[in-house]
Amino acid sequence: MDTGNLRIETSRLILRPVALEDFDAWADFMADAQTMQFLGGAQPRAVAWRALMTMAGAWQLHGFAMFSVIEKDSGRWIGRLGPWMPDGWPGTEVGWSIVREAWGKGYGTEGATAAIDWSFDTLGWTEVIHTISAENLASKALAATLGSRFLRMGRLPAPVDIDVEIWGQTREQWKARQTKGVNR
Repeated sequence: MDTGNLRIETSRLILRPVALEDFDAWADFMADAQTMQFLGGAQPRAVAWRALMTMAGAWQLHGFAMFSVIEKDSGRWIGRLGPWMPDGWPGTEVGWSIVREAWGKGYGTEGATAAIDWSFDTLGWTEVIHTISAENLASKALAATLGSRFLRMGRLPAPVDIDVEIWGQTREQWKARQTKGVNR
């Protein structure tokens, strides 16, 4: 799949594969302890660089990874979200993480909705999961807003190596919500 020109637009966001120009904002995001509370803790710039390169490599070799989230009005990088399935992962995930300054604006819901559509329609996934720390009430609320429900407990593979709640839904459940106009 050629991802070079991939761009998904919502009313307020642009989702596109990560780019080197995202690095400074990405590194600031990963250094923020509050934002990274449920994502392994604050990370130094060198680790952030490796994470960005991992995401870029996944796009290149796997044909998908999390998107960079760009706020249309400002052109500012405000997070990453989308499909993610490293080796040993408990399923086909659409995850999200938005910079703290953009919390509470509905960007997670808006971007995740577009990413789930893309994952089902383009990647052909039959299920989407979200791996969520039990203490992360905001992400559980977002998962519920998207129509996902708690499925089971699971464990993320090393180097993450933590227990998580696994939320999710099938393609059929997602499409049924669209038919009712819930996901739009």
